[in-house]
Amino acid sequence: MNLAAELAAFAGVMALGQFSPGPDMILLTRTALAEGAKRGAIMACGIATGLALHTAIAVGGLALALERIPALRKVIAWAAAGYLLWLAYCIAKEHFIAWYSGAKREDPEMKTGNSFLRGLVCNLLNPKVMFVLAAVCAPFLQGEHPSWWPFALWAVVVVQGGILWSLWAGLLQWRPLRVRYERSSKWLDLAFSAALAVLSVKLLVSA
Repeated sequence: MNLAAELAAFAGVMALGQFSPGPDMILLTRTALAEGAKRGAIMACGIATGLALHTAIAVGGLALALERIPALRKVIAWAAAGYLLWLAYCIAKEHFIAWYSGAKREDPEMKTGNSFLRGLVCNLLNPKVMFVLAAVCAPFLQGEHPSWWPFALWAVVVVQGGILWSLWAGLLQWRPLRVRYERSSKWLDLAFSAALAVLSVKLLVSA
């Protein structure tokens, strides 16, 4: 297999991985639906920045070191679980306060803060990202490759992730989808909150 075909195969595998269910996808989907394409694209850039750091570690082989230090992996898992629970709490609290007080929900711009930072932190505190990346990158790092090859893999993960997730945020603005969301936003938000809580519990169990 020549380098172009190998890089295309790697890009295909990563494209499938980008849209697998997980904290990043849940948070991005909720943000794009509730706050619009711009905020979703900003969050996608934050997630891509986190991917840049995770991929650098995975390609550099440091994931193996973390695999051999269970205590460090456990600390990362607990931190990630805590952050996911906090996100779930914030989303659920917003609706419960509105229900009990009869008040209108606050403007997302005022309520949710920095979309880029939320995406970055969510990605960085997901310990599985680095290990999955390390596993996917490993076969493509074997054999003879030019010196620029690891940088090419890194660029595919980061650039493709940012572009695809930004496009996803735009697709979620499709009017029929948005109308459905507006009609059931309460329940969808609570479902997102529950999903984040479940992911958090799974992390705690695995740790």
